[in-house]
Amino acid sequence: MRRPQLPDPHTKDAPEAAPYVLAGAAYACGWFILAWPWLSGRVTIPWDAKAHFLPQIQFMAASFARGESPFWNPFVFAGHPQIADPQSMLFSPPFLLLAAFNAAPSAWAVDTTVYVCILAAGLALIAWFYDRSWHPGGALVAALSFGFGAAMAWRIQHTGQVLSLAYLPITLLLLDRALTRASVGYGLLAGIVAAALVLGRDQVALLAVYFLIAYVVWRFASAPSPRTAILGASRPLIAAGLIGTALIAIPITLTAQLAELSNRPEIDFIGAGRGSLHPALGLTAVVPDLFGSSGRMWDYWGPPSFAWQGTDLFLAQNMGQLYIGAIPALLILFGLGSGVLIRREIVFFTAALGVTTLYALGWFTPFFKLTHTFLPGISLYRRPADTVFLIGFLGAVLAGYSLHTLLQASLTPRSIQRGILAAAVVTVAAFATAIGLAVRMDHLAAARGALILSGGLFLVAATVLTDAAWIAPIRPIAASALIAAFTVGDLAISNGPGSATALPPATYDVLNPATTNETIAILKRKTLETRSDTRRDRVELAGLGFHWPNASMTHRLDNTLGYNPVRLGLYTQATGAGDNVGLPDERKFSPLFPSYKSRLADLLGLRYIATSLPLVKLDPAVRPGDFPLLAMTSDGYIYENPRALPRVIFANASLAADFDLILNTGTWPEADLSSTVLLTPDDRAAIGLVPEHGPGTARILTATNTETTIEVDSTRGGFVVLNDVWHPSWTVDVDGEPKPLLKANVLFRAVRVPKGRHTVRFTFAPLAGAWKALVAR
Repeated sequence: MRRPQLPDPHTKDAPEAAPYVLAGAAYACGWFILAWPWLSGRVTIPWDAKAHFLPQIQFMAASFARGESPFWNPFVFAGHPQIADPQSMLFSPPFLLLAAFNAAPSAWAVDTTVYVCILAAGLALIAWFYDRSWHPGGALVAALSFGFGAAMAWRIQHTGQVLSLAYLPITLLLLDRALTRASVGYGLLAGIVAAALVLGRDQVALLAVYFLIAYVVWRFASAPSPRTAILGASRPLIAAGLIGTALIAIPITLTAQLAELSNRPEIDFIGAGRGSLHPALGLTAVVPDLFGSSGRMWDYWGPPSFAWQGTDLFLAQNMGQLYIGAIPALLILFGLGSGVLIRREIVFFTAALGVTTLYALGWFTPFFKLTHTFLPGISLYRRPADTVFLIGFLGAVLAGYSLHTLLQASLTPRSIQRGILAAAVVTVAAFATAIGLAVRMDHLAAARGALILSGGLFLVAATVLTDAAWIAPIRPIAASALIAAFTVGDLAISNGPGSATALPPATYDVLNPATTNETIAILKRKTLETRSDTRRDRVELAGLGFHWPNASMTHRLDNTLGYNPVRLGLYTQATGAGDNVGLPDERKFSPLFPSYKSRLADLLGLRYIATSLPLVKLDPAVRPGDFPLLAMTSDGYIYENPRALPRVIFANASLAADFDLILNTGTWPEADLSSTVLLTPDDRAAIGLVPEHGPGTARILTATNTETTIEVDSTRGGFVVLNDVWHPSWTVDVDGEPKPLLKANVLFRAVRVPKGRHTVRFTFAPLAGAWKALVAR
């Protein structure tokens, strides 16, 4: 059987564009209705969207406005290589554009940017349907269910992953046009958008790349002449590869090097498997709120939860949501039963849905073990359940295609009967299973409302589909409009705002750059009062709430902790820093940082500690009087550490020390670190014989994100010690002459200086550092 050639819209075979333009306009209207709760500012996307991503974007925007580089972030974890962080948004075109024109992006501005990206993705999907001459009604339903179904609705708070998926249909559209038309121009555009997708550097991006590679291979393998297809596509694919590689090479290299230095260079199979999609969560494809995912955590009874224990899984309650709408679900079942979803032009997407579902199930099938072992990049991520994003996309495409065949009235009566029977049997079986599970778990009362609502929606959906199929031959626009209108209403009801996707903006007032929050105001005032030419005092925000740790980025407070799953491994080991410190019990200590009353806390210049509990409850080693209470606010307590050391110190002596031993035991050598610097044995040996040093001074002249300039004056020379986190991409020069950067006191930076007055400049040079690391391999 000869494979049908895709029509070129520039030829007479192209479908009429007007119906697709109308579908695009209808999608924009549906998008506006479904996104309105967030666009209106009535609610805001919560959780990680605010606790993690909003401060990152605000830091980038503030850096641009101040004329500073955002490549190093001094406001979390005592310094973080922002340029290498896959979640920093520094390589996200939509947020780069927002930051370039808005010096202080609000929560509303960031939410709106996310939804505009979803709008663009849906329009691209409609254009892709147009290129394939698939019915505009199917395109419209596919776009709606893609943009507001499954993880795109329920996991909207994971900003990076949402954007990664939004790039997928755009890349697919451009890639298909490049292949179909042998167009270098479209190849270049596909490479650019694919680069933006890859630079998401999250699991959704990785899986999307594997999907696109498989799609290209399928295109070639299914062509009448694979060799001719490959030759014809070579120029656009080379163009796409060259431009894409050029755009991603540096960021990916930097991220790979950060991974090697990080707290999580890779995730083992058990660690990743704990993020598997439990098979029972498949029921959310028909009853989205079956387990109470939209409500309070203690009312949720799905796997895993307080009610459903023993799974050994670690998943958020909204992570396994598969619902893309009642009509799309029925269409997929109809398409499978009737056989239309195994047609040659769609079977790749059907197979892809099966593969991604197997992957999402993680350790519940052998498939994930194979991918984790053999596929590059898989071991860097910890939640195969994140594949729900791609499942939603593929489900939307399959639903749209099924509707395309239904509205074109091209099916035989027998295939229609098979499709209807399959949809009815599977849907009834799913509801029966859901009811039986609720009874067995003794949660029927909790699930009753969701079951009744979803059952009603499926009954109405079946009626709408039946009516639409009947009127389609004479009123095609009315049929499509009827289905789309119901889908919009269904998604608004079933996937609309909930506790996991929408909270009042006031919840995140502390992340407003103009907040009047008392705790933030006191910390900003106190750190400004104590700032001098030697001091840049740090703060710690511990146990104040999930969204507090990264507020230091919003308000430019030098913070010893923060919120990020990826941190420098050395810093994590030294300080006990975890992903987050929103809850008091998340503040973990380490051998080298056993208490706030410790040498490392002092070296870090940790001057002010804000916590929701009295400090003695957070740190039992603290004794009354160790940390004076500065203030009590509605958020908690603010304490002062009077022993915090200055940011810059002149040391007139040095000692060799085993940093690994210090890290593991927490035992420091007997030395006064206000005048003596500890160096690694190699650095100490490289210095050679050091004459007796005399007194000296060091003071900060200027300090930006990526550069600190210090003036030093001494009678015999010595060491400038900067109590900022050491990283191999930092460089140092003395009077413009490059000098070796020394690792000092386990974590920090130092440089040896001769006698007299000199200017020392520490500079973050990530590109030079990356090149140096590559050459050293």
